[in-house]
Amino acid sequence: MTRDESDRLVHDPKGGLPRLLEIMRRLRDPETGCPWDIEQDFASIAPYTIEEAYEVADAIERGAWDELEGELGDLLLQTVYHTQMGEEVGLFSFQSVADAISDKMVARHPHVFGAASRDKSAEQQTRDWEAIKAAERAGKAQGRVLDGVALGLPALLRAVKLQKRAARVGFDWPETGQVIDKLVEEAGELAAAKETGDPAEIAEEMGDLLFVAANLARHLGVDPETALRAANAKFTRRFAGIEDALAAQGRRPDEATLEEMDALWDAMKAAEKASD
Repeated sequence: MTRDESDRLVHDPKGGLPRLLEIMRRLRDPETGCPWDIEQDFASIAPYTIEEAYEVADAIERGAWDELEGELGDLLLQTVYHTQMGEEVGLFSFQSVADAISDKMVARHPHVFGAASRDKSAEQQTRDWEAIKAAERAGKAQGRVLDGVALGLPALLRAVKLQKRAARVGFDWPETGQVIDKLVEEAGELAAAKETGDPAEIAEEMGDLLFVAANLARHLGVDPETALRAANAKFTRRFAGIEDALAAQGRRPDEATLEEMDALWDAMKAAEKASD
């Protein structure tokens, strides 16, 4: 592509995906590109990729449909960024990445793209999906049950994925009540660790407690990441209410007692429950 052709594509508002790919190629051009973009590598861009994925999830959770298009574009840019870097060193290209995921989707949906029957429940389709994934892992010499669960996943999400894998081979509590009992047990062990004052032991027991909490969420059919985000949002909303109530009195939170703030919190909690 000549420079004039590139310029026309870059400035074409209807250029679509080819335009975005060309923009990224130009940004990464070692002679005429952006110095910041040229300096980046897979590791330095990965945190932005994770952040953009969460911003997509945040827009969906808030029902901010007017923001979702832009957030999806930001996430798409991350894929384009990684594939441009991959192409530069001969690892892969956007086309090869698109081909690979297309091949995977066709292979994992024989009931849509092949001869397999669609006359099965969603639960059976999920089991079939997992069986296909297990066969793929075996083909990659990932022979252990927990192989292939990405290290870079958020800790709660990875905990649930590890537990699901173990549950498939029978390593799981059969009853939710047993998980609750384990949660109580871990809370007791954390309290005992606190008495020792040993930071390493406290951190270990805290991790165990969180791991069991993730397991309990799985048994209850709750996504722990979503539940925690909702709890964060609730805390933010109620604390903002405390600030507003104190501001009406001409005060800031650091000028109020814990008891006063607790009373305001309880009042907001009661008001929310009354309005439900």
